[in-house]
This record gives sequence, C-alpha cells and structure tokens, in this order.
Amino acid sequence: MFARRLLVLGIGGGLLLAILGCSQDPSSPTQVEDDSSAPAEPEWTQVWGDEFDGSGRPDSAKWTFETGGHGWGNDERQYYTDRRANARVEDGHLIIEARKEPYAQNDYTSARLNSAASWTYGRFEIRAQLPSGRGTWPAIWMLASQDTYGDQYWPDNGEIDIMEHVGHNPDVVHATVHTEAFNHMQATQRGDAITVDSARTAFNVYAVEWTPRMIQAFVNGQRYFVFEKPPDATYAEWPFDQDFHLLLNIAVGGTWGGAEGVDPAIWPQQMIIDYVRVYTQDS
Repeated sequence: MFARRLLVLGIGGGLLLAILGCSQDPSSPTQVEDDSSAPAEPEWTQVWGDEFDGSGRPDSAKWTFETGGHGWGNDERQYYTDRRANARVEDGHLIIEARKEPYAQNDYTSARLNSAASWTYGRFEIRAQLPSGRGTWPAIWMLASQDTYGDQYWPDNGEIDIMEHVGHNPDVVHATVHTEAFNHMQATQRGDAITVDSARTAFNVYAVEWTPRMIQAFVNGQRYFVFEKPPDATYAEWPFDQDFHLLLNIAVGGTWGGAEGVDPAIWPQQMIIDYVRVYTQDS
C-alpha cells in the first residue's frame, strides 16, 4: 500500500518478514481512448474461483487469513483477525468488514485474506463494492508466493495491485505494479487511476490480465493501465514470471489511507465481493 506492508511468509520452514510496498497516488484519473485497432482479445479458460455460495467462514480450502496488529509496516490502525465478524460469507457474497472496536491494543479490526492457490500469468477478475469514508483503504492485489529474486522479498519479487481505493479520494481507483526498479520508495512505481462513479454504491468488475509480456488493468472491461515488459529486462524490472497469489483486505488509516485522518463516525465499513475468478489463456 502507499508506504509499506509487513508480510509474514512461511518459507523453507521459517518465517520471512517482508516489507511490502503498494501504490502511492500515481497520477490523476485517466480517460481511456477507444483503441479500435487493438488486436482481438485472447481466449481465456476459468481455472479457479469462488462464487461465495453458502454462509459462514470463507472456504478454508481456498482462503487463508493473515492476522496481527503491528501496523503492517505502514502505520495502519487495524488488527487483522480471523473472526467471522470481520470476514464471512452470506447472501452469496464475501464480506470483509472493518470495525471500530478495541482489540489487542488496536482501535479497529478488519480482515486480510490470501488465496490458497497461486498462478503464473492469467486473468484475475473480482466483482466488488467498496467501502466509503475517510480512513478506509481497501485493496485487491497480488504478491509472489516465494522469495525467488534478490536480497529482499519486497520489492525484489514484485507486487501487482489490481484495485486500491482511499476514502479521502472517493471513487478513484488505482492499479499499480512494483518491482526492484519500479517502486514507490524511489517514486518510480508504474500505475494509473480512473474514476468509477459507482465504486462505493454498486458492484464493479476489477481485473488484471497478466501475460509473459505485459500486465493490463481494467474496470468493467475498460482498460486504463498497461505495463509492458521492458526490453532485456532482468528480475529488477520484471519479476513477474513466477507464481503469485491474491490478497483481499481493508486497511484502516495508514500512510496513504489515513493521510487526511480517520473519520470515527463511519464504522463499520464493508468491502463486499460477489465473486473471484481466475482464468488462464488457452494455448
């Protein structure tokens, strides 16, 4: 997220503490021109997904929880729990709920879910309605599932932000990539933003298409960000040739999400997810 996130990964039987970046506000919203000369869309086949049928806790065969309240390297104010109050399936949706309540020396609770599966390349499509209010910071994003490259997990192994939204800049959503060469710590991250008027009041489809040569971001089928693999790229520019997994969360406050403070009167707030679908390109 805007400054850093702290991720605890189990790798080789041990724990890896990794400081993770996510997007600064990379630019003002962009209007995307129709490109009628673009090549035909590739064929995709769904290989994984969750329609969130039933009720209760998220499917443990598909999702795992990260828990903790240490600020996540970004001065965030929530404690991530695995409680049903913060993450549950009901009425055909996954609800991630951030709440104002004291918990383990934090003032707020929320949830952060990781997909149990991971993929190299694909189309990742999430239909979601976002929370509203100053201090909310929902994210739909991806991280490498192994510490493959460089001297530190992040940014050397990359990050793909499918959707981020900060409540003090309502209805503007962001897509960003981070690598060792391109990241917000050096103000070199690659990303863009687009206004989605119904982001907080209706469901919209946020998607990334990731292939061996580029990463593209879409909202409701409209492309607004493209990151192409640079010529002669090393992992510093393109670590995106290894397995990544999905993450879903709402942060409270933080360096970016709380840049204009946290409104104490708006809670609870929810990110409601209708489905998550993962596709691979037909050969």
